[in-house]
Amino acid sequence: MPEFTGLAAAVTGGASGIGLATAQMLAARGARVAVLDLSAPHDGTGLEVLACDVTDDASVRAAVEAACASLGGLDVLVNNAGVGAQGTVADNEDDEWLRVLQVNVLGMVRVARAALPALRRSGHAAIVNTCSVAATVGLPNRALYSASKGAVAALTRAMAADHLHEGIRVNCVSPGTADTPWVSRLLAKAADPDAERAALVARQPHGRLVSAEEVASAVCYLAGPASGSTTGVDLVVDGGLKSLRLPSPAT
Repeated sequence: MPEFTGLAAAVTGGASGIGLATAQMLAARGARVAVLDLSAPHDGTGLEVLACDVTDDASVRAAVEAACASLGGLDVLVNNAGVGAQGTVADNEDDEWLRVLQVNVLGMVRVARAALPALRRSGHAAIVNTCSVAATVGLPNRALYSASKGAVAALTRAMAADHLHEGIRVNCVSPGTADTPWVSRLLAKAADPDAERAALVARQPHGRLVSAEEVASAVCYLAGPASGSTTGVDLVVDGGLKSLRLPSPAT
């Protein structure tokens, strides 16, 4: 039987990119899935979509309650909703810092907090947070984004410790630069999109961007019942960016 048969999953930020790939993969593996997002997927996936603004606690609680009612409970929460930011520590004003932290950090807090009562009733409860290699690798012009993802990594470990005795596993995935709509929009704003994309690809030791499906596979592993002894882990999906130091090609 598919590994998620009989289980219910909610995915925030599931309307596109990594979130959509994850929601589709969970559904293909047998889960009942609800997408929590500001917008609906545009490709006719047939996934149930519930309106959710992770910066608003009332919206989060209403969406999680609706998901639990529709799915008949909740076993898996994928905290994927997030936004990006560019610049050094000198480039972003306070309101931009607050906006990004509201989504990337407090958004995960709100959704997890609302989902905990349902997860406590599950026999296979798992939370997977979307982090980033930016949490542990110094990337240029990513001060705010890196700080927010560093907080996600620390939050994941703390949650894993807090909720282990309740039978809730908490892990995170850290993608390298992924080929998603968000990255495409970022590239479109560059003075030379082709050159910027080539630079991102060159930064990846395996020579290409990470696919959304590769990240989704990692999420499904961490969320699945077969990984019942895995908690407090940061699973890196980055083509070797974090751990490999390869020699430059000969010129």
